[in-house]
Amino acid sequence: MTAATEERTAPRRMPALYLSHGAPPLADDPVWPGQLAAWSASLPRPRAILMVSAHWEEAPLAIGAVETVPLVYDFWGFPEHYYRVTYAAPGAPRLAAAVRGLLRAPGVPVQDIPDRGLDHGAYVPLVEMFPEADIPVLQISLPTLDPAALMEIGRKLAPLRDEGVLIVGSGFFTHNLAALRHPDGSVPGWSAEFDDWGLHALESGDVDALVDFVHKSPAGRLAHPRTEHFAPLFVAMGAADATGQLDSQRSVIDGFWMGLAKRSVQFG
Repeated sequence: MTAATEERTAPRRMPALYLSHGAPPLADDPVWPGQLAAWSASLPRPRAILMVSAHWEEAPLAIGAVETVPLVYDFWGFPEHYYRVTYAAPGAPRLAAAVRGLLRAPGVPVQDIPDRGLDHGAYVPLVEMFPEADIPVLQISLPTLDPAALMEIGRKLAPLRDEGVLIVGSGFFTHNLAALRHPDGSVPGWSAEFDDWGLHALESGDVDALVDFVHKSPAGRLAHPRTEHFAPLFVAMGAADATGQLDSQRSVIDGFWMGLAKRSVQFG
């Protein structure tokens, strides 16, 4: 990001977010886009946004494009207009340098993939939250799905929050596409059960249960046949834990979309 862009707002500690990002048709939902817009309006204006999306798994940890490049339309079989969506946010080279400095260590490489644009886990919610696309955005990969390791990455990234960087883990609180086949669009029992369990685990600060959610939650494997959509939560939790703010969490958005829990959480 350029110095001119960075100086538009003064640094202050930003919250860390975990959001359920939806699919491209989120834009057509009568409720959810407004919820995301109201959430962003309640936040301090970020100097930059650091996105960790369920849709980019790459090891070692990878830093995406640091200048504006085309989006990654990483979905298939949707109507054509979803592939025409654009989000030309400024790049964030100085943020990328800071991320490298915080994460790179002996035996812990960080790679650069300069042509990797924002995927739908990043741009779909950003279009609703920051539609002007005038805040620098950087996306990094999930280098692992291990919750404890992701929390440690979040802790290392936490100092960025004091530089006005909004750290966003983008996933889905439940993510089993079998819900899309549920009759009458009703909420499957496993989705409701996991959502309720997750809410109480977050509210009680039960980090151990959340980290071992596959075994300690009801219907954990049904809610997340693969765990990549829950994994970004732990980056946000780590960024909050480093500043003693795990107990400051609150669910900003809840409810269900096509049977999946869209719970989204703010720390700090």
